[in-house]
Parts: sequence; C-alpha cells; structure tokens
Amino acid sequence: MAKKSPKPATPKPISKSAAKGRLEPPTDLSNNAVPEIAEALNGLVADGYALYTKTKNFHWHVSGPHFRDYHLLFDEQAAEIFATIDDLAERVRKLGAKTIHSIGEIAKLQTIKDNNKGFVSPGDMLRELMQDNKSVIKRMRAAHEIADSHDDIATASILENFIDQAEKRNWFLFEASRSGSSGGH
Repeated sequence: MAKKSPKPATPKPISKSAAKGRLEPPTDLSNNAVPEIAEALNGLVADGYALYTKTKNFHWHVSGPHFRDYHLLFDEQAAEIFATIDDLAERVRKLGAKTIHSIGEIAKLQTIKDNNKGFVSPGDMLRELMQDNKSVIKRMRAAHEIADSHDDIATASILENFIDQAEKRNWFLFEASRSGSSGGH
C-alpha cells in the first residue's frame, strides 16, 4: 500500500485583535488625535504627489533662453518634494493609520490643480509653482496646528522642516521670476 502524504497544515486564522494590532502601533496620542493628524498628513501626501508631478511636467516642457536654469531648478525642487512624500506617509503609518493607496485617492484629496496645457510660458510656470508652494505651506501650517493641539511633537517637527524647505523653494521661484534691471541683475 502506498503511504498517503500528510495534509499540509491549515494556517490558523488571524484573530481580529491580532490583525487590528498590526495596524495600530502603540502611541501615547489620544484616540481622536490619530485620525485628525492622519487626515491632515494624507492631504499633504496627495498635494505632494500633485506638486511633484506638476514640477516634473514643467521640468520636461520648459523652453526659452533660461531653459537650462529652469530645467535644473525644477528638477531639484521635484526631487525635494518627492522626498517629503515618503516621510509624511511613513509618519501616518507610525501613528497606526492608513495612508494613500492609489492615484484615485490622490485625486480625491489633492488641492493642487493639475496643469494639462500644451504650452505654458516659463514665467507662468514660475508663478504657478510659487502659488502652489504657498498653498502647500498654508496646508502644512494647518497640519502643524493640528499636531500641536494633540502634543504630537514628532509630526510638528517634521512639518517645521518641510515648511522651511517649501519657503526656500518659493523664494528661489520668486527670484527666478524677477525681470532684469539696469543694475545688471
């Protein structure tokens, strides 16, 4: 008689409490703090993706006598924006909440408007990116207020650094948009 091979062990179902525990790392923040902070940060993640994409769009499509300067500026800024996205999304996860899952979710949460025009002048690119960075700064300040109201020092600290970076991006865009003067500048 041939020996029957043993049946593979059936994995035990994960209890609801064990599954729930994996999505809720320990935090000393109050129960209502996590969803409020996560909502604010997820909005910033969505706007980060939208601003990153627009900045890369302008990087790829800029033209004119200042092509090289603007092309490099937009690429540097896009890389900086992209780096913030992961830190913000990971902060949401550290709090035990869920973050962005898809492009569709980004579209629902973003406040930065897409630019699908066939041609945008370099000056209009600079002005639009300045306005979008100001919007992101404003939204970061609002998220910072929420974090402060819940004594979430780590989120507030991250946002302070990102606000500083966004203000620097905006300053560079502003200076690049200024017209020349008779003083050689």
